[in-house]
Parts: sequence; structure tokens; C-alpha cells
Amino acid sequence: MSMTPRERWLALLNREKPDRIPTDYWATPEVTQRLLKDLKCNDTEALYDKLHIDGVHRIDAKRTVTHHPDDLQADMWGLRYRAVSYGEGEYSEVINHPLADVTRVEQVHEFKWPSADDHDWEEFTGQVADIPGHRAVRCGCYEPYLIYCQMRGMEQAMMDLLVEPEIAEAIFTHLFDFHYALNERMWDIADGPVDLTYVAEDLGSQTGLLMGLEQIRKFILPNQKKMADLARSHGIHIFYHTDGAAREVIPDLIEITGIEVLNPIQWRCPGMEREGLVRDFGDRIAFHGAVDNQQTLAFGSADDVRQEVLDNIRIFAPARWFCAPCHNIQPISPTENIVTMYETIWENGKL
Repeated sequence: MSMTPRERWLALLNREKPDRIPTDYWATPEVTQRLLKDLKCNDTEALYDKLHIDGVHRIDAKRTVTHHPDDLQADMWGLRYRAVSYGEGEYSEVINHPLADVTRVEQVHEFKWPSADDHDWEEFTGQVADIPGHRAVRCGCYEPYLIYCQMRGMEQAMMDLLVEPEIAEAIFTHLFDFHYALNERMWDIADGPVDLTYVAEDLGSQTGLLMGLEQIRKFILPNQKKMADLARSHGIHIFYHTDGAAREVIPDLIEITGIEVLNPIQWRCPGMEREGLVRDFGDRIAFHGAVDNQQTLAFGSADDVRQEVLDNIRIFAPARWFCAPCHNIQPISPTENIVTMYETIWENGKL
């Protein structure tokens, strides 16, 4: 009997055998709009049905206070953005760093941090009531160093971990307290239907870790574990995202954070070779992604895409794998290549 997308996801998460390899969808808004047009689909659900995508359904509490009290042109973190065009679309770039000039811990505490109270909890309760039963549900996010770097500036944020540890601890504490309170309230309201939460930090570059293991173990992992433990207390699985060459930290992510799914598997980065990941970690975690969108989807032929999906099916056979693009598909990727990825896994992914 054919499974629903949610049943397929949960089977793999619970170390059971699904009817076929589950799939997921990550893409920029421009790509989604193009696919809807090219494939004559009215909405994302129709697109998922057409391409047999087991994509997840997301719920999150909406902010009622969207601007920082000291800067009405900034978001709740005090960040301002500008739109930067890349031809086919645009992205938002941070243009200020509200904590850039902080030199004392007291200044960190004096900053007006956002509150979990400033969300529309009645609206969120409605989201929970409207959850579609056929899709896995993802709720909550925790990726503090991304925000830290935006608020402090990338260079200063990297230096803080070595030369300003007290300031770093103070900022991380405020970021953690906000997200813990927000996630706790969401998971208390949506206790039961939530299947996954997103815990993340981009720890890898194209060639190696962005920071030392000592700094990761001191500043990143302890709070990740606390957030993951909170999720697990609600029966929620831990979906973990880190780009790049993160092989060196994966044992810590498994043993300390307790990740269950690793994304996005940039297998062309050193140490992220698929065979090695399956050999060393395939009995402990599931893998998500691994269809390369830096090279294959963007610049390869449809045959190249088809072969990569087939290679992944073979390589990940001893482990658990969610077929998905390696991070968001960009507009440079042809529609034909995207469709080929999903057609190939549909034709060859039965277990």
C-alpha cells in the first residue's frame, strides 16, 4: 500500500522502511514561481503532487512587533536590509550591524532584545488546527550564530570567539533565551502534530570548518543540545543543517547535539564524500540532500542529473536518505534538470 508523504518521512525518521525514498524541495522563490508557470500548477501543493515531492508543511508563530523599538526601519534584531539583484531575482543584504560598537557586556544586556510574547498566538493556534494530515510538519528554528554575525559584523563575530568570549557568551545567551521561549511556547501549543524542528549553524566552508572545534564546542553545541533536548521532550525529531566541509564536527553533532538528519551533504567538499559519510555515520543518522546544486543541477545536463540521482540511490542504499537538492535550487538551474531529478527518484526510488 502506498504511503502518504508524512508516513514516508516518519518511517525513515523512525528507522523503518518506507515504500520509497522520500523527497523534499528547497528552492528560491523565483525558481518556485518559474516551475509553477512551466508545469502549469496553480500552487505549491499542485507542484508537489505533479513531481511526487514529499515536501514538509511548516508552521511558525507570526510576529506582532516587526520592528526594533529604537529603529522603525529595522527588523526586531535592529537589522536593516537592502535588496540586491542578481539578474533572475534578488536577495536581502544586511547593511548595518547594531552591536558592532559594543565593547562591554553591559551594553549587550542594555540592547532591546525581542520577546517571544510579541507573536500572534491565536493565529498560530489556528495554524495548528489547519495542519494537513498527509504532510510531515516542521516547526521552530534555532540558528543563532547567523543572527550574531549579522548583528555584530562577520569579522568581529569571528574574532569575538577568541578575544571577546564574555561578550560572545552574553549575545549567545540572549539569542538562546529568545528562541527557547519561542519554541517552547509553539511546541506546547502544537504538542503532537509537529514532526521536525530545524537546528542549524553553517559550520563549514567549501574547504573546512569556519571556526575551530574548541570554539564550536564552547559556544555552539551546549545551547544546541538544550534546544534539541526540548524538542525531543515533545517527540520532535532534530533536522540539522550545516553547509560545506563539516566532516570534522559531525561526531560532535551526533553525540552532543543529538542530530537525527544531516543536511545538505555538499559531497564535492573535502571530507563530505558520500561513501565515507555512509560508512562512518550511516547507522546513526539519516542524510538529506546530496543532489548538487552548485554544479550538477545548475550547469550539468539532464543526463548528468539523472546519473547523480542514480548514484545517490546506490551509495545511500545501506543508510537512510531523503532525496533533495543540496540547498536552495537557484534560478540558473534549468527546469528540465529540476524535473529530471524528481522523475528519476520517482522511477527508481521504490524500496
